Amino acid sequence: MSVPELIRIVSRDSPMALAQVDRVRAELAAARPNVRTEVVPVRTTGDKWLGELSKVEGKGAFTKEVDAALLSGEADVAVHCLKDVPADRPLPAGTVFAAFLRRDDVRDALVHPGGLTLDQLAPGTRIGTSSVRRSAQLAAGHPHLRCVPFRGNANRRLEKLAAGEADALLLAASGLERIGRTDVISEVLSPETMMPPVGAGILALQCREGDTGLIDTVSALGHPDTHREATAERMFLHVLQGHCNSPIAGYARVDRGGELSLRACVFTPDGKTRLNAHEWAGRLDPATLGTSVAVSLLRQGAREIIDGIPH
Repeated sequence: MSVPELIRIVSRDSPMALAQVDRVRAELAAARPNVRTEVVPVRTTGDKWLGELSKVEGKGAFTKEVDAALLSGEADVAVHCLKDVPADRPLPAGTVFAAFLRRDDVRDALVHPGGLTLDQLAPGTRIGTSSVRRSAQLAAGHPHLRCVPFRGNANRRLEKLAAGEADALLLAASGLERIGRTDVISEVLSPETMMPPVGAGILALQCREGDTGLIDTVSALGHPDTHREATAERMFLHVLQGHCNSPIAGYARVDRGGELSLRACVFTPDGKTRLNAHEWAGRLDPATLGTSVAVSLLRQGAREIIDGIPH
């Protein structure tokens, strides 16, 4: 099994995506000093299209062109934000996840130019977000606030906020950290206030399944606890068969004693109905835990909620 001399890494071309690639390159350089890397940036449908994601096949809009570069042999490794990789369908045939890097912060952050917290915002405050997950939870906990559709990468959203197109923003804390903009955060929201999306804060490395030497090289960057969490979360979403307009949230965590748990919710878009499930793995493997939590929500009526939302 030969170790490759050069690894070509494909990624979205947004500043955040390229910052994520820098992290991968740095970790690879530390783990495999003899391997050179180069970046293959691509512009994805999701980055070009600033309307509703459901109109351009949902979340796959951020991964299709990246997958194509990998499958065609233009690149060797793809770097994805795991939350952008659809879990309701399998990875493209012939590809596998080779590693999940150590997880970053899973929480959402409020960006308010005046430094206010979510609870301090006045009625009618316009919150910029296009996430159905965030909108449903805001509708439930802060119904006096108003969501306005906001797409574009994090830098672009910050520009639109500065231009007055919204009064505040909700963004992933880990994303702001990656682009060096934690200075704009006015409050980091607890997972109880704003439940994160499946795959939050996880970078995944995807390879062609036949490239065993490459997979072996790249897998050195994998983090075992993150792997367990990602497996549970993605199996949960796979069994639930949510679509890109489904307000679904969930996160698994391995505690200090090594115990894995998964907490998850399904909402109606107006936030008025919220189904909850929380289970510990015990002796279950992560995928079985994910299945069990999904089944618990399906028993509570999650299928009817998901199927009742246009997409």
